[in-house]
Amino acid sequence: MADYRQMWADLGMNLERHDLLCDALPDAYTETYLSQKNRAANMDYYDFVVAEIHGVRPAELLAHKQQGGKVFGTFCVYVPDEVIFAAGAIATGLCGGSQFWVPAGETVLPANTCPLIKASVGARLDRTCPFFRLADMFIGETTCDGKKKAWEILAEDVPIHVIDLPQTKQTYAVEHFSAEIRRLCRLVAEFTGNEITPESLGESIKLLNCKRRALQRLYAARKARPVPISGKDALLITQIAFYDDPARFSQMTDKLCTELEDRITRQEGVFPATAPRIMITGTPMAIPNWKIHDILETSGAAVVVEELCTGTRYFEHLTDETATTLEGQIKALAERYLKTNCACFTPNQGRIEDIFRLAREYRVDGIVDLNLQFCGLYATEGYLVRKALSGSQIPVLHIETDYSTQDTEQIRTRVQAFLEMISSR
Repeated sequence: MADYRQMWADLGMNLERHDLLCDALPDAYTETYLSQKNRAANMDYYDFVVAEIHGVRPAELLAHKQQGGKVFGTFCVYVPDEVIFAAGAIATGLCGGSQFWVPAGETVLPANTCPLIKASVGARLDRTCPFFRLADMFIGETTCDGKKKAWEILAEDVPIHVIDLPQTKQTYAVEHFSAEIRRLCRLVAEFTGNEITPESLGESIKLLNCKRRALQRLYAARKARPVPISGKDALLITQIAFYDDPARFSQMTDKLCTELEDRITRQEGVFPATAPRIMITGTPMAIPNWKIHDILETSGAAVVVEELCTGTRYFEHLTDETATTLEGQIKALAERYLKTNCACFTPNQGRIEDIFRLAREYRVDGIVDLNLQFCGLYATEGYLVRKALSGSQIPVLHIETDYSTQDTEQIRTRVQAFLEMISSR
């Protein structure tokens, strides 16, 4: 990484603590990612992004701020980034995926809070992540009770706006969420000093649809047998999508996909064609949470799809680009985002249907139902998922874990037994 210490110091970061974080990442990344064989050549862009994770993109955000622009930090796939970009601002994802930030989160949160929330709060309070220092305002949402209380704590340290997400998908939900997006438009326009017009919102809708199409193309390549890219690499690309420049990300991901499609033509894969094909469903995996993918793929499986917020939920649906008025565009955004099937909705039969559909499309041999420890939403819905799948021919392994490495070998033993069972069928 180049020398960004002055930038970090100017952001008020704890440089001594930050050095500890930066010292740990290269070894972890090398072991998890750079040790892979036969990786696509165009993965070098994403390797560069991680190598400069606290440098290049934060410097771009800082330059934007120095020119009078605003940066908004977001925590959820339900936040319509289109609104932020339409006002000439930049949206960047903030979810914490590192055990490093959990202790700072536990200074203000109960220990039995999920690690994603603890790490996200801890990254701000610990002053060791430039993205959390650069954001002028955080945008939260009401997808779980733990988050709702966390927003109140973060609001003591940084301006925060909370979007009220409907908890059901009855007919009034689109109207309710449209009103929330309308409210967000007013707030963002006032905060940035820039009017949101049908023209600017239309352009940002196209910008983010382009990013979604690039990810759809990436995931389509993973349907091939043998699979041309590891699940770890696909997860990393999706994680980077949350904070990279959208236009650049789309361009680089399309470039990678061309290489992957050439590999498919040559029937060249990163795993044997006989490797068990695994879907992961459940709670999101924020960067740098790569533990479960790494365990699965170093045990002989190929992770081919993720029914996660850091997976298909993030990009599967496009926003209708035909509306020409703000009201029409806002309704189109509300309809698009409410197609995402989070466990916060009740009932949530759409997620069960997604799991079965993806299992067919990606020809999966087994499903890992993943739950971050203390996530009551997905832990409870896990019962319904397993019950629905019990009548199918698809084996399911339920894993509950956190961000630490203490349970890695225990999980590996369970995964290996699961894969042996699949192979013997």
